[in-house]
Amino acid sequence: MTHPRLGHALLKIGLAVRAHLLATRRAPEEMARAVGFEGGDVVFAIDRAVEPVIVEALAAWPDELLPVALTAEGMGPDGRRIIGPAGRPIRWHVMIDPIDGTRNLMYDKRAAWFLATVAPAEDGPPSLARCVAAAMVELPTSKQGEADHFVAETDGALAAMRVELATGRGRPLGIGGSRETTLLHGFGQVSSFFPGSHRLAADLMEAIAAAAAPHAPGGAAVFNDQYISSGGQMVELIMGRDRFCCDLRPLFHRIEERARPGAGHRQLLACHPYDLAGLLLAKRAGICVTDAFGRDLDAPFDVHADVHWCGYANQDLRRLIEPVIQHWLAQRGLQP
Repeated sequence: MTHPRLGHALLKIGLAVRAHLLATRRAPEEMARAVGFEGGDVVFAIDRAVEPVIVEALAAWPDELLPVALTAEGMGPDGRRIIGPAGRPIRWHVMIDPIDGTRNLMYDKRAAWFLATVAPAEDGPPSLARCVAAAMVELPTSKQGEADHFVAETDGALAAMRVELATGRGRPLGIGGSRETTLLHGFGQVSSFFPGSHRLAADLMEAIAAAAAPHAPGGAAVFNDQYISSGGQMVELIMGRDRFCCDLRPLFHRIEERARPGAGHRQLLACHPYDLAGLLLAKRAGICVTDAFGRDLDAPFDVHADVHWCGYANQDLRRLIEPVIQHWLAQRGLQP
């Protein structure tokens, strides 16, 4: 199977998840019931409901692709499951976040995203840098009439579509990062979704704003939009709506732990590799994605690993903001 067919095979899984959620939407209090803690995050009832859809869709892949090794939130304590005939060598490694942004969707506040990526099995342990195809599918709120999806392969173009949910009719989307060279009158943020990292995130964002946004009337130079979904954040960059975003929660926890032993463990929820399964899509759209120290972003297919990352709409913004982040980290004793 060629890479383009793999990308669309991932897309089909996401579309099946979306169809299931649209057909079985329930009251927020029912969907928001916590049913476990796996893969470094709380598993809610809405998450559990789509897991059989994913397993069934993967099991229906052509025989020559199976078995696959699935890494996903909700697939048990280690997040791993083999799908396909027993006794054969693994053909592909697939990593999926079934609902990235669960908290948005279960309260019907904002769309979430299905994220999936795939790496070949024959070249060693799978990682984000080795992925050859990826797909992201928007999981809409109840009032949405349209939803987007993205699919890409390393040897093919990035495809972006907006689909009418009632009819299935779609149209291509224009994509590409912002060409602005500062943050002035644009959206940019340091992620801080939960208590435990707000103070440090705010301090870093102030330093970035001072360097990357000239003074504006009324002081409203940079706009902050905390989209509680790493996939959603990447979509905002891909669509040119955000100019910059970074998520440094693992490093914030380390700083807090150094300053106050024990404090860094009060807030353990951070970005995991499956949250970044859309990385190939962002790169194909021309978005600059690195780790906090400016290195090429990579992470293993592992549900427990913590990941820090930065996304810049273009190289000019990266050159402006990246030194600020690295200086801020160095002042707190963190080096690459």
